[in-house]
Amino acid sequence: MPRVISLILGGGRGTRLYPLTKSRSKPAVPIAGKYRLIDIPVSNCIHSGLHRIFVVTQFNSVSLHRHIYNTYKFDPFEGGFVEILAAQQTMQNESWYQGTADAVRRNIPYFTDRDYDLVLILSGDQLYRMNFQEMIKTHVESKAVATIAALPVPESEARSCGIMRIQADGRVIDFEEKPKTQEKLSRVRTDPNWLDKLGLKAQGRPYLASMGIYVFNRKTLVDLLTSSTTTDFGHELLPQLLSQQRVQAHLFDGYWEDIGTVGAFHQANIDLTLDHPPFDFTVGEQPIFTRPRYLPSSRILGATVRNSLICDGCVIGRGSVIENSVIGVRSIIGDNVTIRDSYLMGSDWYEQAADVRQNQGEGLVNLGVGAGSVIERAIVDKNSRIGRNVKVLNETGIVDSEECSTHVIRDGVVVVPRNTVLHEGFGV
Repeated sequence: MPRVISLILGGGRGTRLYPLTKSRSKPAVPIAGKYRLIDIPVSNCIHSGLHRIFVVTQFNSVSLHRHIYNTYKFDPFEGGFVEILAAQQTMQNESWYQGTADAVRRNIPYFTDRDYDLVLILSGDQLYRMNFQEMIKTHVESKAVATIAALPVPESEARSCGIMRIQADGRVIDFEEKPKTQEKLSRVRTDPNWLDKLGLKAQGRPYLASMGIYVFNRKTLVDLLTSSTTTDFGHELLPQLLSQQRVQAHLFDGYWEDIGTVGAFHQANIDLTLDHPPFDFTVGEQPIFTRPRYLPSSRILGATVRNSLICDGCVIGRGSVIENSVIGVRSIIGDNVTIRDSYLMGSDWYEQAADVRQNQGEGLVNLGVGAGSVIERAIVDKNSRIGRNVKVLNETGIVDSEECSTHVIRDGVVVVPRNTVLHEGFGV
């Protein structure tokens, strides 16, 4: 078997997920109430037997570092690790990473100090489950120098992806990053009948999109990066490479979601509450791993809960109604609260009884959601304090709003930033 090192890229600013990325990197954003986005690629690596993993970080990386340190520990005799490669100034480079390819280039010494054969490059902000050994097999058998994971997508999504055109044997012969014109789209369109012959059901998806998952021969990758100043894989490096050497497509047709925007992130979480969710965090012997917590079971005191996920350590008051929502760890929800189509990330700690009494005496708001409040189609970030009879809902149908100290609307979803305080009677 080839020796593989995995690199998970998580250093971008995450501007499209702002304000969820205001104080944390994208891979550190909580998902499904108790996980972090970084848990997805790391878990996929572990289940694929790939236990040597670097996470490349840059912006707001403290909470990500803490999560990885507290979560992933391997048997020292096995030699496995999940280690952080934080952006740093060196004698050769004093600037920030200029793109995905530049981030890998600046960390070449860390994956060339051992005799690895292949480099697996992953994104830190996607939701999917994949056995990377199958992709590695495709790469080895095709004798390619690089392999790209490819997913069929409709035209409506193709304009925001890297789209490739392939030969009958799977070799990539054209690659267009985010094609905007109809002419460029037509050039990389794949005949649906051909996709059917390859074992993929096209179903109105005649474009093969890059999933941002790559396997490179280590030597090829190092030579490419050291002989050029390219900064990005999709825009520059891959189009340059496929004109010179063999680049293979690895076809994939499972669930895959790029958690790039607030709207996509919100929908991905709400979809987890469906009767048959498109993504399941507990599949057989391949669960998604995360930090172990020693929390009590949740207490539901006469509330009505429908199609929702209630994480550990929550207390939900009497008369409350929760529908199609995800309630994160340590959430404290008062009586007669209504929560619909929303994601509450919960809290990092509990307030003790003395703290609650002190808050009441000083007119402060407790952690959690106060009695009588209504939250609909919203994301409430961690450690927020929502008072009694507060309304968090987008009644006027605003798509995007200016940011203020209490909330912002993105893609029609109301986002309450981390540590926000909404006083009694507040209304969005």
